[in-house]
Amino acid sequence: MNIALKIESDRLEDYLVADEVIDHDHPLIRETAYGLSPRGGTEIDVIRSMFHYVRDDIDHVVDVADSRVTLMASDVLRERVGLCYAKTHLLAALLRSQNIPAGFCYQRIGVLHGLAAVHLAGLDRWVRLDPRGNKNGADAQFSLENERLAWTLDPSRGEIDFPTVYTAPSPAVIESLSSAKPGPAWYEGILPHSP
Repeated sequence: MNIALKIESDRLEDYLVADEVIDHDHPLIRETAYGLSPRGGTEIDVIRSMFHYVRDDIDHVVDVADSRVTLMASDVLRERVGLCYAKTHLLAALLRSQNIPAGFCYQRIGVLHGLAAVHLAGLDRWVRLDPRGNKNGADAQFSLENERLAWTLDPSRGEIDFPTVYTAPSPAVIESLSSAKPGPAWYEGILPHSP
């Protein structure tokens, strides 16, 4: 089910900014994005290719019991691992490097879960994509018509969608990942519950 999204900024250029976390000006990001962009492909082909790469080729920390902490998009790409937030940072950086506006959305599923949102110029609308990875019961798919996020929310359990498409990652997410110490199950007890 699609929800009505609210954008934080009316300026699409705000969804193209490079910063310390979404470092899409990093050579590794640019090189990878170029390699993932199908020659002669449409905007949707580029988005689909980048989504599948991050979802399928970058491991989710929990799925592989990895002790590393990644935050910056270039670190996620180099280490090839991250939580949902970090994977979303990478997807946004890859898209932004190709001048495709991308933002950040969140859901509360026990803890905060990170999603990407991308602006489709050809359709003049935003869609959310979930690059988390399809293990441990998750089933995120690329769909422009009906959202196919990793999980279906259960409002009776307090699970909610936050409908805003943010221009930058949540400060709570950045603080949690910045202060995390690498080690087994490092994420337990430190993840935020709201953006």
